[in-house]
Amino acid sequence: MLTRFGKFCRKLRIDNGKLLLDMAQQLRVSSAFLSKVERGKAKPPIGWEDIIISEYDLSEEQIEELEASIYEARCSNVINISELSNDDRDMMLAFARKLDTMNPENKEKIRKMLGYNE
Repeated sequence: MLTRFGKFCRKLRIDNGKLLLDMAQQLRVSSAFLSKVERGKAKPPIGWEDIIISEYDLSEEQIEELEASIYEARCSNVINISELSNDDRDMMLAFARKLDTMNPENKEKIRKMLGYNE
């Protein structure tokens, strides 16, 4: 699944008539690595902002979007759930959906149960 950064890069490439390989060469990485970054499987390396800004002559609005999308990509974590059983996957997703509405006492109980201490 494309990340926000991936969508930004794809649109930028298409708008400039470039292929994935073209952008990868500009970023001095393989097209496979750039594809992994776009899909959230790898983090964008430091310095990509400067290269993209200089290679594509971005507007202020595009620079803001680029910076926000790279920040988001660097701060996100991906958990591979494809190898979990259907029951475990459903339980994990149900838990994730409830986490932000869970009261602090229940969160603390779960932390203790998992052996997680801050």
